[in-house]
Amino acid sequence: MRRRELVKLVVAAATWPFSAGAQQKAIRVIGFLWSSPGPWTPFVAEFREGLSETGYVEGQNLTVEYRWTEDREDRAPLLAADLVDRKVDVIVCGGREVRAAKSATSTIPIVFVHGDPVGQGLVASLARPGGNLTGVSILTVEMMPKRLELLSELVPQSNMIALLVNSTNSTTEDVIREVQEAARVKGVRLSILRAGTKDEIDAAFASLVQLHVGGLVVGPDGLFNTSRDQLVALASRHAVPAIYPWREVAAAGGLVTYGPSLNAAGRQMGIYAGKILKGAKPADLPVQQPTTFELVVNLKTAKALGLAVPPSILARADEVIE
Repeated sequence: MRRRELVKLVVAAATWPFSAGAQQKAIRVIGFLWSSPGPWTPFVAEFREGLSETGYVEGQNLTVEYRWTEDREDRAPLLAADLVDRKVDVIVCGGREVRAAKSATSTIPIVFVHGDPVGQGLVASLARPGGNLTGVSILTVEMMPKRLELLSELVPQSNMIALLVNSTNSTTEDVIREVQEAARVKGVRLSILRAGTKDEIDAAFASLVQLHVGGLVVGPDGLFNTSRDQLVALASRHAVPAIYPWREVAAAGGLVTYGPSLNAAGRQMGIYAGKILKGAKPADLPVQQPTTFELVVNLKTAKALGLAVPPSILARADEVIE
């Protein structure tokens, strides 16, 4: 009896690693490299929805390894290297983290959201990305003139507008050039404010008082989306009419927002990640672009600012928050 038990134990010990390895291999792993979890919760939920459309459910046949930079870009290379060391099947990342992921691996597929992936050299073209990257372009640069135009409609009496940008963002200089040209066409002066940290955001708003600006265009940046409560509070405190890129800011109390849906981008990234897990190659998946844009107006904030929103803007608004 003891001998039979010993044989069973030896056989079990020999086969256990193989069985466990086979089971582990069936569970695919995605590395999720992003700025900070809190403000991006709805985005992550939509990303999971996109994955589920392709048959992958976190906790069932999929594991997601989350890595958060907490808005410190210097952490991104280390976190990207960690995901590569863990041999994840796909890396999903934001626009501020994609370069770290690209530098960390040329073989693991990467799905990104970015404002100008072609202009920044991430992919060869939208239709044929090439290499191991694909994802969603949210038209960071192209949307800026329209935002300045909308703000000018809100504050037509103002001849000075400020633009807030993140000096560490790779698309910042392109954004500045686009807004400067739009301001020239509109006949308004433009002041550039730069902020790469939350403390610098406070300092930028403090300078608005000295500049006597009539309105503020907030550039598209992950830091500004993460700091949207801070931005809204500062705009309210300094009574500055401001336009932002994403609907979530209007929902948090921002005056007006105009841009594509971040949540829709999250869903598309989930779909792409799932397709890649099923065998698709990033080079064969065209970079997606948004087809709809949301104009959201917060009338409660407008009233607090003593600002009358023109009927022309209200008529075009996709959503009015009262």
